[in-house]
Amino acid sequence: VTMTPIKFSLSQNYPNPFNPSTKISWQSPDGSHQTLKVYDVLGREVATLVNEYRDAGNYEVDFNPASSIKNLATGIYFYKLQAGDFVETKKMILLK
Repeated sequence: VTMTPIKFSLSQNYPNPFNPSTKISWQSPDGSHQTLKVYDVLGREVATLVNEYRDAGNYEVDFNPASSIKNLATGIYFYKLQAGDFVETKKMILLK
C-alpha cells in the first residue's frame, strides 16, 4: 500500500557532495504542474529535470551533469522544486 504524502517536501540530494551523479527526491500531496530545475551560484539555469504535470506521490530523479551537454564545473549548485504554490530550494555540491 502506498501512502499519499500529507505535505510537500524536498529532500537533500544524495550523495552530496557528488560526482558524477546524485539523486533528488521529493513528495507531493497533490497533483500539480511540477518543475525541478538546477541553477548555478549566479542564478543561471543549468538543467531542467522535471517540467510536467505529476500526480500526488513520491518522486526521485537522477541528476548527472556529465551526461548532459553542459560540462559543469566543481562548485555549488542549487535545485529548486516548484509544485503548485510550493517552492523550495536546496544546495548541492559537485566535486570533481
